[in-house]
Amino acid sequence: MIRPFELFVGLRYTRARKRSHFISIISLISILGITLGIMALITTLSVMNGFGKELRERILGVISHVSVTGTSGALSNWQEVSTRIRNPHVIGRAPYIAGQGMLTRGKAVSGVLVRGILPSAENQVSEFSSHMVEGSLDALKPGTFGIVVGSALAWKLDLTVGSPVSLLIPEALITPAGLMPRFKRFTVVGIFRMDMYEYDSGLVLMNIDDAAKLYQMGNNVSGLRLKLDDLDLAPQVADSIAAGLGPDYMARDWTREHGNFFRALKTEKTAMFVILLLIVTVAMFNVVSTLVVVVTEKRADIAILRTLGASPRSIMGIFLAHGSVVGIVGTLVGTGCGILLALNVETIVHGIEHLFHTAFISPDVYFISELPSDLHWSDVILVSGCSLLLGLLSALYPAWRASKVQPAEALRYE
Repeated sequence: MIRPFELFVGLRYTRARKRSHFISIISLISILGITLGIMALITTLSVMNGFGKELRERILGVISHVSVTGTSGALSNWQEVSTRIRNPHVIGRAPYIAGQGMLTRGKAVSGVLVRGILPSAENQVSEFSSHMVEGSLDALKPGTFGIVVGSALAWKLDLTVGSPVSLLIPEALITPAGLMPRFKRFTVVGIFRMDMYEYDSGLVLMNIDDAAKLYQMGNNVSGLRLKLDDLDLAPQVADSIAAGLGPDYMARDWTREHGNFFRALKTEKTAMFVILLLIVTVAMFNVVSTLVVVVTEKRADIAILRTLGASPRSIMGIFLAHGSVVGIVGTLVGTGCGILLALNVETIVHGIEHLFHTAFISPDVYFISELPSDLHWSDVILVSGCSLLLGLLSALYPAWRASKVQPAEALRYE
């Protein structure tokens, strides 16, 4: 619809004249509103992406991407199952034994999840080794009954490396004195901190042989943990592995264990996008009101153009071009500023905190000390596209109204 003639005249109308300063100020405010709205959208979405990525990395640094077990809840031949899994996306595998218990020291008691691991293979599927505060996973020697605890649990029970601690498991022993709970004395050989309270306060690690003796598993293990090169392929890989192993085995991926949590984050991101898009929409209403005033002011010019042969379609194209300039300029400036802010938000926040001697994000509350940001170009394209579309829609009504101006009526009092 917009040809070079309409574009040329429309751009001429964007230049301010002495009697049009007020209109130009309103246009400038509209551009500023669009710019700020897009900046806020891109930055907020990037920060939410950063939080989601941070949480996902920390959660998936503890749990398995895919876990394989038998239909009975155990594997008796995990080495054979491991060799049968030949999916190209599997980059790590390790056996585990899962159980529950109560860790006690003195009068302090805390319920825990127990995970028996093979230290030599655990590094392939988790990140515990890189998050050790004291000790190491290599200290989990079979038969020594060593244990690795989380930092929050260590603080709660006043544990350090070398501290003795008792583990009570929910399985009873039949003795002449009656039913007695089973417990075993362990020695703390390491403390990890994953910066996730759920794991730091409720997960303990021990050697898989010690766990097998404690839970009377024999040569069985609870399952096989797998690490993938692409997290998003976990459901497909799990289905493929389950189909390849047969009906006696089950494969479960991380999306089934924590899918609701990440879907909630995605829903929150969508809601925030809609809310912040309203800022841009409000700015577009200013564009509509500005263009209506411009059309009223240019009625004589429109009438002259019509008498010179311009069609209603050409008049509509002129004001569409004129109105789209505000949306395009605001979108371009806002997108550029939003990208720069999203890429440097951590540095900017750190500078503000240093300047005012304060902390916006307390690591004691959020377990992170910096504001994460992860810019997705798909978000940038979506935000920019919505802004340009809103800019075009905001110019439609004023342009249509301009095309309906009758030359005789417009020039009657000129």
